[in-house]
Parts: sequence; C-alpha cells; structure tokens
Amino acid sequence: MSPPNPIDPPMELQARLDRLEALHQTTRRVYATLDFRESLQILIEEAVRLLDADSGSICLINPTNGFLEIEATCGLPIHARELRLKLGEGVTGQVARSGRSLRVDDVSRDRRYVALRTGVASELAVPLRVDDEVRGVINVDSDRPHAFTGSQQGLLEDLASLAAPAIRNTWLYESARQRAKLLESLLKVGQLINSTLSVDDALTVVTREARVLMRAKMCSLMMVDPSGEWLDLRAHDGAGEAYASKPRVSMGESVVGIVARRCKPLQIANVQVSGRYQSVGVARSEGLVSLLSVPLLFAGKAIGTLNIYSGQPHIFSDEEVRILATYAELSALALEKARLYDRIVSVEETLRQSERLSTLGLLAAEIAHEIRNPLTVMKMLHHSLDLHFQPGDPRQTDLRIMGEKMDHLNRIVDRVLDVARGAEPRFEEVDVNQVLDDLLLLTRVKLRTAGIGLVRHLDTRLPRLMADATQLEQAFLNLTLNAVESMPEGGKLSIRSQALPRDPESPPTHVLVRFRDTGIGMTREQVQSAFSSLLQSSKPRGNGIGMAIVARVVETHRGRARVRSSPGRGTTISLLFPVQR
Repeated sequence: MSPPNPIDPPMELQARLDRLEALHQTTRRVYATLDFRESLQILIEEAVRLLDADSGSICLINPTNGFLEIEATCGLPIHARELRLKLGEGVTGQVARSGRSLRVDDVSRDRRYVALRTGVASELAVPLRVDDEVRGVINVDSDRPHAFTGSQQGLLEDLASLAAPAIRNTWLYESARQRAKLLESLLKVGQLINSTLSVDDALTVVTREARVLMRAKMCSLMMVDPSGEWLDLRAHDGAGEAYASKPRVSMGESVVGIVARRCKPLQIANVQVSGRYQSVGVARSEGLVSLLSVPLLFAGKAIGTLNIYSGQPHIFSDEEVRILATYAELSALALEKARLYDRIVSVEETLRQSERLSTLGLLAAEIAHEIRNPLTVMKMLHHSLDLHFQPGDPRQTDLRIMGEKMDHLNRIVDRVLDVARGAEPRFEEVDVNQVLDDLLLLTRVKLRTAGIGLVRHLDTRLPRLMADATQLEQAFLNLTLNAVESMPEGGKLSIRSQALPRDPESPPTHVLVRFRDTGIGMTREQVQSAFSSLLQSSKPRGNGIGMAIVARVVETHRGRARVRSSPGRGTTISLLFPVQR
C-alpha cells in the first residue's frame, strides 16, 4: 500500500492565506463599530459563515449574578436568548469554567449538552478572553456529526483572540457612553432644581429622563402619602392605561413598599411570574418583565421610589443600580425643591389673604371712627334741643325712634371697633433683619419672575425693636409689592437696614429700614398723598391702600416714614423706628 500523498505546499499556503484574509476581514468589521451588541452580532455571524456552521451564539458571564447569558445569536430561535447557565453547566459552562475549548463530534453522546434547537449534531465552543480573563464563550453548531476539525477549532480560537480587544473597547465605550448619558441626565435634573418648576413638571422630567437613561420600556415614580402607609403613582413614562389606572399600593405589602421602608434598591427578574409582585396581570398586559426599584431619599428618609421596567428579561448590573440610585438621589432633591416652591407660593397667597383681612380690619376701624364723630354730634344736638310734644302728637314717636336709631348706630360702631381691635399690635422683641429675611424668602419667586434684581444691605449690629412682627412684615410686604408694580419691565430693588446713630461708641437710638427701587417713580402730588387715609386713597395698588397701611403701622410703632421720588427716577421709602430701652 502506497503512503498518502503529502499536501501540496502551494495549496497549503493558499489555505493559510485564505484563513488569514478571513480573520482580517472579520476583525476589521468587528473593530469598525463601537456598539457593543453590534460587534458581538458581527462576530457570531462571521464565525458561523467561516466554519460553515448552522447556528451559533455568544454567551457572556454576567458580573452581577455569575450566570452565562446569551448576548448574540445566529440561526437560533428567539427563545434561546432566555437561556441562563451556571459555570460548569452544559458544554458552554464547562468551557467558561475551565478556560479550554471543547469540540463535541456527537452531542447525543455528551450528557453535558444543552439543546437550544432541534437537529444539532455537533458543537464547537471556545473561550472568549478579555484581559487574560474568561468573559464568555463562542459556540457554533452543525446539523452534521463530526462537522468541525482541529483546524477549524484553531480558526475560531484565533478569531476569538483577535476580536477580544475590539470587544473590550466596545465595553469601555459603552461604559463611557452610559456615564456620559448619566452626566447629561444629572445636568438636566440639576437645571430642574434651579428652575421654578411645579411638582408635576418635576415629576414628568424625572420619569422621562430616567427611562431614556436606562433604555427602559417604562418608568414610574411613586410617592409616600402623608400617612406613610401607602405609595401613590404620581408620574410615569411609557405606561399604558392598565398600569396608569392601577390602585395605590401598600407600604407594608408591596415590593416598592419594601424599597421605601428599607431604603435600598431591589430588582425582580420577571414580574410576570413573581409571587412577590402584586400586579402580575398588569405586568403581563403591559409587557413588563424585569424591574429595578430604587428609593428616592431626602435627608435620609425615603419620600418615594423610582421604578424601571424592561420589556425583555434583564439582570441589572451593579453599575446600572448605582447609576439609577445616583439619579434618584438628585431627583429627590429636585422634587423636594419643587414641593418647597409650591408651598412658598401657597404661603405667599395666604399672606396676601391675611394682608387683605388686615386691611379690612383697619378700614373698618377708620370707618367706625369716622361714623362715631358725626354720630356723637347728632346725639348731643338731639339731647340739647330738649324737644317735647303733646301726648298723641306723632312727632313724639318720631323723636323717640330717632333716639333709638342713633343708639343702635352707636352699638354697631362699638361692635365694629371690637372686631377691629383684633388688628391691634402685640409688642415683643423683634429682630428686624430676620423679618426681612423671612419676607424675602416669600417674595423671591415673585421678584425673579418679574425680572427684578435684589440687593440687600442688612446691618449686623441692628438692635432689637419692641414691635409687632406681623405688622412689620405686612408693611414691608406692601413696600416690596409696590416696588414690583412700579417696575413692570424689571429693575433693581435695594433693601437696607441700619442702626442709628452709626457712632460705634454710642448705643443705637433708632432703626432705619429703607426700600429703594428703579421704577417709574411718583409725581410731587403722589408723594404728598402717599400716606393718605385709607378712605381718601383713590388707588387700589402702588401708593394707594398699601401705603396707607404702611403709614398706620409706622404710626402705631411711633416711627416716621419718608418718601423721596420723582418720575422716571425711582422711589426711596425710609422707615425710622425708635429703639425702646
């Protein structure tokens, strides 16, 4: 028997050249993309083509749970992507654990084989190493037994080795892209914190950006109700009618309630089959699969939860959990800021209502005084006339009725004055600077909205006054609102407090509070009538009733008020209060 003919050297050289060209073209395609999943898909498709296989897959080790999960397939059914293998399980798991390639010529004789489709006869699996560490496995399958040779095994190993740096680069790029996206979302939330959005606006932005950031199917935000026993759905992005209309959930019995109570993230691999998830029917109808829920923490306390749902089975990595937790922490700050803004607006409106009621009290007192003076004269004249008529004269009855009605009017005046006495000042030690600070907290939104810049010069050595803080705040509020109304196009408001005299060796005798605006100013006639009576004022705003209230408060506190103004040059109003020792 003659020995076999040796391989023709030119043919062997051509085979090696073809192999190198195939490797070059494949790795060039893999290196051409920075998309992680696209690079894996190119790699498995080229591996199946070069080895004349019928199907293939790339499995990667999930760093969070340690399972092998399929990330790219070629020729396999869709449900194959749901496969998860432990290290050492199946041919793929064995390769991942040992780090050595396996070629199975007949899978029916290998107990380790895990079938992903019917008809497979042979399998080749090689480890995928990144930075000298096994990160996954490349598998190719054939419907023919003994389909893969040692040379093909070497080709697939070379392909995995050459593609590994490209895969590492795409991992790094994906990580950098994710961080860049996080920074972009955090920037938007940071801008949200500094804007004047309402709570509803803030909730909408938070859920929308979270869904985009995590590439999720749906995002929802639930807030703890005032009782602390329930979580209410406050906002969502991507949810359908079934989820949006579901009832509130209990803090003690729900998954998101556990997150809020423990202040720790929690994830569920598949809410459609989980016994812990309350709304399984809703999840199935909406196509929600994996859930990641993180707490919204503010001052160490959970005010709600931010919930991310995927449309496919997904195990959230530690990096994803950290990203969403960081986002939720900043979002909680934005929500609390928005809630504080809403409360400030509400308090400002309450203060305005209180101002109106106080104005009515002062107006009622002045009306009562104005009525009592002529009424007293009428009663004196009535008695001085000492009129008497004969019995039966109807004028006697008229005279009696006149006297009774004047007494009736006098009693009405007394009752009005009793009600108005509720506005009498209650004197106590007051820090004027603190009153100004509290006032500016309430009006800063209005000033910002009106385009008015605020400049404050508050004297730190200001003595305390014996005063009614509420009435002082009312007077200062009127001056601030008048200034805003006098600057319809925006401007600058300067508020100064100062101890007088300024001699450091002498104790202060007075406190000066000065409001200066750059508004339209006042005419000489307006300045002269600025502090006119409530009843004589003809202007409902600006230097009308509000200024009369200021005058009444200053007078009650034994102070003095002065106005300096001219048209087009702004207005300066100075209030001087004596320091009582």
